[in-house]
Amino acid sequence: MPATEDGAETPAEAQPPAEAQNVHDAENVHKVDARTLRGLAHPLRLRLLAALREYGPATASGLAGRLGESSGATSYHLRQLATYGFVEDDPERGKGRERWWRAAHRGTVFDSGRFLSHPDPEVRGAVNVVLHEMATAHAREVNTWIGTMSEWPEEWRQSWDISDFQVRLTPDLAEELIGKVHELIESYRGRVPEDAEGSANVRSHLHLFPRPAE
Repeated sequence: MPATEDGAETPAEAQPPAEAQNVHDAENVHKVDARTLRGLAHPLRLRLLAALREYGPATASGLAGRLGESSGATSYHLRQLATYGFVEDDPERGKGRERWWRAAHRGTVFDSGRFLSHPDPEVRGAVNVVLHEMATAHAREVNTWIGTMSEWPEEWRQSWDISDFQVRLTPDLAEELIGKVHELIESYRGRVPEDAEGSANVRSHLHLFPRPAE
């Protein structure tokens, strides 16, 4: 079951403000169903949701500047995300006609296997859009890090990883391995205070899939 904390795009080179880590509680993860999947399946919506989760509440114009889009486009797609429950108004920040948005959940999970075999072709198409955008965003994040790592302190240049492994597994063992990796990553959550000197927000990507023998 794919899981993402930051939609499909979260640039790894920038550290978000405290607000981005305080989206309700640590267990607030939204399970996407067939209806909400359709509302999420748009590249700009995925990027908007990712930006709100990483950088915290923002206006449509602020997000437009960050993502290089028009404010009209970001405003429209934010409203669509709100319709499907992914984002919501931030009443503490909105003043007058200025509308601030925040992510409604810390992360999302969805059952891609079930959606890929769904009888509705729109659902199958929607999950493909989301999965391909996630894969594109992961590659973009890694390339951004490689292109900017020289700007980071030496300690961080020695504390990153890009590895791949090949092991023979059954589907059950593959699912078990995924679960254990998720649990390990979760065990590190909350161990470092937001203002800890020398700390940074660290991104981890997990890709696990079978390959043909020949």
